[in-house]
Amino acid sequence: MPVLSRGRHRNPKRGACFMELASYLAGERWSDHPACTHPLLAALARLVNDNTGDESRAKLVHLVPSIIGLASDDLRVDAHIALRCATTALPVAAAERQLALAVSVLAAEEMLARLDGAPSGRMSERGLRAMEEVPHAADQARRFSRAARITDKGFRRYAAPNAVQLSVVGIVQACIPDPDALLRTLLEETIEECTVLIHGHHPVTAAATAAATTAPIHA
Repeated sequence: MPVLSRGRHRNPKRGACFMELASYLAGERWSDHPACTHPLLAALARLVNDNTGDESRAKLVHLVPSIIGLASDDLRVDAHIALRCATTALPVAAAERQLALAVSVLAAEEMLARLDGAPSGRMSERGLRAMEEVPHAADQARRFSRAARITDKGFRRYAAPNAVQLSVVGIVQACIPDPDALLRTLLEETIEECTVLIHGHHPVTAAATAAATTAPIHA
């Protein structure tokens, strides 16, 4: 079984990143962009893998089976991933990163409201709590966001991936005791949320999923 390490790997003998191991377990061709996982969720997994210390990275292995099969083209999935990432990072991020993260929260909330046919400006409890932690950045973000209306395509291609990237960097550089633990929790909670969104139920145990999905690697 390949050992988790940073970056891309030519083959399992050289190690594996989180998503390469997922491709292996799913029986797909060796890749860090396998078809078995939503692209934005896979991007989060790669970022967490690469920004986590070696000792903590080993604790991510049990999550790999649970990410397999979480594929969807529903834009709500992108919006929920972006929102969870941004709301997790916003309260702990350094001041210079808070405005961008607050804008990411508002963009994700606006996209979800639009997709649900709800009034513009609707906010989830999660979003409200995160914004209340940083009132100055929240006020600035609201002034900025009133002047911008992102398209569905722009959100999927730029805003959502940017929110995920900013969030991971914000957590890594935050003055908190254990950023690795928060990154792991973020990935766990995002996988669980995506499982509910895509399949309508909470994840099964990692051991059961691993037994069901393990397959030989293709050449």
